[in-house]
Amino acid sequence: MNGANLDDLVDLLGRWASGRGPLYLLLAARLRALIDDGVLPPDEQLPPDRVLARRLAVGRGTVVAAYDLLQQEGRLVRRQGSGTRVAALDLPATRTADGVPANPLLQHILHPPDGVQLLTCAAPHDPPAAMFEAYAEAGAHLAGAHDLGYQPAGVMALRTALAAYYTGRGLPTTPDEIIVTTGAQQALTLLASLLLAPGDAVLTETPTYPGALEVFRHAAAVVKPAAGIEDLRRRPALAYFVPTARNPDGAIMDNPARRRLATLAAEHDVPLIDDEVRAELCFSGETPPPLAAFGRGEHVITVGSMSKLVWGGLRVGWIRAAAPLISRLARLRAVHDLGGEVFSQFASAALLRRLDEVRAARVRTLRARHDHLCAELRARLPSWSFEPALGGQTIWVRVPRGDVDSFSQVALRHGVAVPPGRSFDPLGGHADRMRLHFLFPEEELSRAVNNLAAAWASYNGAGRAVSRHTLIV
Repeated sequence: MNGANLDDLVDLLGRWASGRGPLYLLLAARLRALIDDGVLPPDEQLPPDRVLARRLAVGRGTVVAAYDLLQQEGRLVRRQGSGTRVAALDLPATRTADGVPANPLLQHILHPPDGVQLLTCAAPHDPPAAMFEAYAEAGAHLAGAHDLGYQPAGVMALRTALAAYYTGRGLPTTPDEIIVTTGAQQALTLLASLLLAPGDAVLTETPTYPGALEVFRHAAAVVKPAAGIEDLRRRPALAYFVPTARNPDGAIMDNPARRRLATLAAEHDVPLIDDEVRAELCFSGETPPPLAAFGRGEHVITVGSMSKLVWGGLRVGWIRAAAPLISRLARLRAVHDLGGEVFSQFASAALLRRLDEVRAARVRTLRARHDHLCAELRARLPSWSFEPALGGQTIWVRVPRGDVDSFSQVALRHGVAVPPGRSFDPLGGHADRMRLHFLFPEEELSRAVNNLAAAWASYNGAGRAVSRHTLIV
């Protein structure tokens, strides 16, 4: 599209205002799709807000708010004197074999750059032997089964095992309070689809998991950072917290704060998502109680997954919530894909029976690699600062000058892909931070730090236009 041709843009926007919710969110959603699909390419000039507002027959404030929201997300760059442009990509735009533009958010997964260590994706690379044994057990179970395999809520064997798991952690649970999903990401997507309407407010921590932020934005919700637990008094439509081994910094919330958070959710009638994907990865060896175990748990929705504990490719997650909500989620799930892959669910049920063994081995490995990464950073990059993690798979690192958006470009040229801190902030802050995972073996972590040190030595701290980021998990 020619940036000067207003009519072309209006045609591309189509029936953008026909949905539900505030006009600025609908306009931002349509522009976001055009940018992410490559229809509006990097550096494309967009019309001035007054001009576009007049052409769309809306108030100027609608276009200004849409542009500002996309600027916060890193999709647009606005400068006085040069107008509004589509932000540059982190990587050169590519096309698939059929000529369809690849979504830039998926670039490092769809097209991994050659010879680059990916510190953008924090999921285990090395599945344990127990996983293969669990699949063998699942195969033996299914050999004599006479079942269609379409189970939107998940196979009963896994739902029963998960109910027992939560009951054992002090949260009495029945299988009717469990739905199995294709990973925690689908769990968040289903919840957002069911609980959010365009323009609804979602309260999150900052920093927090960027995959959740993208889900909420896709639902056309307004994501607001929480200054503290008491912000639940603002009565958002939904709240999202990661109290255990938080992504990105590995922090763990203490029990009094957990109790207060669950209590406020009940008092102010706020659905509260407790993301427990990394809950079994605490370095102390003890798993804190889920938020729903404190007081009235009907307002707390617990999300979990096997992918961080066992292997990234084991796409089995779940939601633990009140039975009526689970029933609604199952009906919604049936519309999407009729149910998850059954073989992996039986294997996951077998893995849950060996949870202590699997967890101990994974935590032992993670803690050793965490300590190695911290030592390497202190030795090679002493000007960088960070707090050691209490659990999980990542640490949150601060650089003393410049911004990580620009440094990430230098790091990429030195063979390391790092996720900038802005991706973890609902308002695009934390530009001086990055998340580093410690999932690689020690020798690979050493090589990554060596490359980061070389990149840092050549980095002059100069900023650049904010750009979109690769998918971060």
